Amino acid sequence: MQTTSLAANTITAEAHRLRKLIREAEAVADETMIAFARLKQAMITARQNPAVEVHTGQRALMRLSQAEAQALAMSTSLLRVHDELSKLAEIHAGPDAPVPTVIPKAAIEDPAAPAAIRDASEAMA
Repeated sequence: MQTTSLAANTITAEAHRLRKLIREAEAVADETMIAFARLKQAMITARQNPAVEVHTGQRALMRLSQAEAQALAMSTSLLRVHDELSKLAEIHAGPDAPVPTVIPKAAIEDPAAPAAIRDASEAMA
């Protein structure tokens, strides 16, 4: 009986640790996207200077846009990981109290997403 209780406590502790770690990973992904947005804004602002050619930095902006798409795909993959972990936690550690984690299917499978984002996301799936 005590072994069962110890195992249940260990599973619960592991579930809480995983919850904390997935939320940290999601926050890092969000911070990455915020940093990219700030960088893009600064790049565009810098080239609005009348002394700078209008095409200056275009290739860099295109590469940054690719990085943004990859970051969004990474974020989507992390949501999928979160969803899978939530399902496993409910099976092995019981319901997530007080509010269960529910990730809408539309958040991880968006058919309206640009092809580059869908392709990157599907390649990671």
